[in-house]
Amino acid sequence: MRKQIIGILLLLLGVGPMAAQELIEQRQMVDLPTGGTLDRGSYDIRLHMFGQGGLLGGVSVGVTPRFMFGLSWGGTNVIGEGEVDWHPNPGIHARIRLVDENFAMPAISIGFDSQGYGPYNKEFDRYENKSRGFFAVASKNYAFLLNLGIHGGLNYSLEDGDDDQALNIFLGADLSFNREFRAMLEYDLANNDNENDVQFGDGDGYLNAGFQWIFSEQLILQFNVKNILKNGLSSEVTREFKIGYAEYF
Repeated sequence: MRKQIIGILLLLLGVGPMAAQELIEQRQMVDLPTGGTLDRGSYDIRLHMFGQGGLLGGVSVGVTPRFMFGLSWGGTNVIGEGEVDWHPNPGIHARIRLVDENFAMPAISIGFDSQGYGPYNKEFDRYENKSRGFFAVASKNYAFLLNLGIHGGLNYSLEDGDDDQALNIFLGADLSFNREFRAMLEYDLANNDNENDVQFGDGDGYLNAGFQWIFSEQLILQFNVKNILKNGLSSEVTREFKIGYAEYF
């Protein structure tokens, strides 16, 4: 299954580029980053609802057309009863686009993101789904069928309390049906999350899917289905919901 997923995504990279319809720039799929950045003078507010009553909020700011940064913070049991288990530290995100996308070249960005996803495990000092840490990602759009975006990158997470410090690979694709609806599929190989002594992941990687409703140029609603391969400690498919709002100052 893992080889088949990688093969399909790599095959799509061979589709010839065309002048793609200009749509709202995609900066993140389900959990994985793309090569997109916020425009200068704009900001993005996100609210992410996940399992165990989890809530994660974040804000990002476009400083220049190529550079953006942001902060996030959340916890589990925010929604529901009992004591809230807040994350120990806020997440920090920064991204700079080195190369703009053109007919021949993908957009290429590098950055850092300390925000992981899911519950935080204090014993191993990590999130259920590790943060990207330092990453590099390339994104290319194709006028194939409708509007197809292909993304691929490398990352090195600083969450190494599980003694799994490998360089990781991730791939993804999104298909925009029109200016309102977009479907996404991403695969995190999780090379840095398959340490047998800990068993957060068991080597199959994380396959996630998402569906966006772009309600307006400012408001995006997103439903995610995560861990479709049932990889890891919980071995359960999870459902999550995101709300995003972007505007200019």
